[in-house]
Amino acid sequence: MNVLRPAARRMLSGIALGYFMVLLDMTVLSVAEPDLAASLSTSMAGLQWATTGYTVTFAALLLSAGAATDRYGAARLFRGGTAVFAAASLLTALAPNLWVLVALRAVMGVAAAACVPASMAMIARLYPEPGARARAIAAWAATSGLAVAAGPIAGGALVGVAGWRAVFLINVPIGLLVLVLTAARTGPHPERAQPLRRIDWPALTAARTGPQPERAQPLRRIDWPAQIAAAALLALATDTLIAAGARQWPHAMTALTVTVLSLFVFVRLERRSHAPVLHRELIRVGRVRAALLAGAAVNFALSGALFVLPLLLQRHLDALHTGLAFLPLTVPFAVNPPVTGRIVARVGPFRPIVAGLALMATGGSVLAVVLHVSAAYPWLAIGLLLTGFGVSFALPALTAAMVSAAPAGATGAAGGVLNAVRQTGATIGVAVMGAAVATGTGTALLLSAAVCALATAVFALTGRGAPRRASVPVESAA
Repeated sequence: MNVLRPAARRMLSGIALGYFMVLLDMTVLSVAEPDLAASLSTSMAGLQWATTGYTVTFAALLLSAGAATDRYGAARLFRGGTAVFAAASLLTALAPNLWVLVALRAVMGVAAAACVPASMAMIARLYPEPGARARAIAAWAATSGLAVAAGPIAGGALVGVAGWRAVFLINVPIGLLVLVLTAARTGPHPERAQPLRRIDWPALTAARTGPQPERAQPLRRIDWPAQIAAAALLALATDTLIAAGARQWPHAMTALTVTVLSLFVFVRLERRSHAPVLHRELIRVGRVRAALLAGAAVNFALSGALFVLPLLLQRHLDALHTGLAFLPLTVPFAVNPPVTGRIVARVGPFRPIVAGLALMATGGSVLAVVLHVSAAYPWLAIGLLLTGFGVSFALPALTAAMVSAAPAGATGAAGGVLNAVRQTGATIGVAVMGAAVATGTGTALLLSAAVCALATAVFALTGRGAPRRASVPVESAA
């Protein structure tokens, strides 16, 4: 199919805009935290839940989202997820108190988990020819960098005009536009209804080169009890960390006890399941485990910094200038991934991952020192720039490393597990670094630097063995 076909371009624009909306919501709230705290009279723990309420459900449900896409249909799941996301955003903007807001953020996380893999599957059907598909995926995934870069600035502008509720209201017109652009029309259509079948995720991931498409397999079941147990486990572990950070020790001990019980339940369900949430063969691969640790560390540091730094900066700056202050962190996300893609294609993913993690460890250390000695903004900008380039080197290369290390037939699962683990890292980062703010913001950033340094060492020792040349279009990896 010609990539320039108008109907396909319209659909692709809607799919990319939906992806942009989902990712924007992960960063746009950061600069709204002080206004939200004042408006709802909430504590640090409340702010942490306002952020992690979204990432908990997003992370947990990404594990089964690919199977749900195959079973229920990509277009149906994407459009349904978009509609729910927009409606929940509208209700969140009207939330009368913190816990209503947190519950609605969790609903938004569920909708986001439905949209991401479904959007990629829709592209696969729109563009069956590998070259056109690779270009379409690159255009789709390029929106991730734009969303991260635009989030703090858009959030600052919206908060300055209409307060924290505006950062959720903006999703309503975006969601409606996505639904219009992705609506089926009469007559021939590139995504004409077809019999329900399994998406060939390995062929989709190897869009440019690599193995030939595998024969379609039976639809994978979804073990909903195990999936719910996974979500409960992550939520309870987050509650334990937040309560401990707030020094609410009775609450923390109770939450820890229930977390351990939920872990036991989850493990028991997984062992008995014919459709486990975690791909067992994939997790047994050492290089996969190293990549997962690295992915969790990247999002731990990034999401933690996006949560902590606005609380400090808005002691001296308004919301808009706080968003602008994040440009050294976010601009590399928009401009550097294509460069990383070419590097990975030439030398493989190992070196860019190690370099990216090392840059993040260095950037976190610089930020910690700057905050400790109250240095001027140019020094803060250096730390943000190092962190931004570190993230934009590591994440695309990690996608390539996961795909290349995955066993045959597990390529699609590898991408889903990596994204789920990254969002889990983000959830824990907000919980742990938010707790560390009580001892000083510099301490929180030093903690993120230590996590990235540890991940650098572990990956350098155990992540070798990836192929020298990438077989996937990693410049499009989000």
